[in-house]
Amino acid sequence: MARLLLPWGASLALLLAPLAAPAQVDPFRNPVEQRPAGLVLLRQWQTMEGGHAIGVYDAKPDPNDAEARTIVVWVEEPAGVKLAVDTIRCSPAAPMRLTRLGRSLLIRELNPGGTISELNRLDHQVWWAACFPEQAGKDPAQLAPLARRLGYSGKLREQQQVLPGNSR
Repeated sequence: MARLLLPWGASLALLLAPLAAPAQVDPFRNPVEQRPAGLVLLRQWQTMEGGHAIGVYDAKPDPNDAEARTIVVWVEEPAGVKLAVDTIRCSPAAPMRLTRLGRSLLIRELNPGGTISELNRLDHQVWWAACFPEQAGKDPAQLAPLARRLGYSGKLREQQQVLPGNSR
């Protein structure tokens, strides 16, 4: 089993608490009609099956940790909408995104102010929307100077840890 180091001293149970299982919204309604107020679209694209979009809304501070936030991630697909709640760490020393992929928990350590590529762009977009909502929807590659002014070095190593979920 992988060992998880939590630099800010929080327990894993505390971090997992805000992560909810993905919820389904009514699949028989047009996903565009279901969009909540305050949704910030981060990506939209078309395929042969139909329209896709990823957005975020409802960023909230964590009452137990001043440097943590939760945010709802909206994933729109032709077959309907899926929702997930991600936990974001805004600390300049250890910025990260905790999200789920299936049953696995993904812990993505980020480097605000560093290099942005197609591999990490969405993580940074979600991070900026949660930590600095006024920057939501902006290109994170253009936010590097702001990140450095806010105390982020831009020199952290980005990495990912995957904690497998239970196989029930």
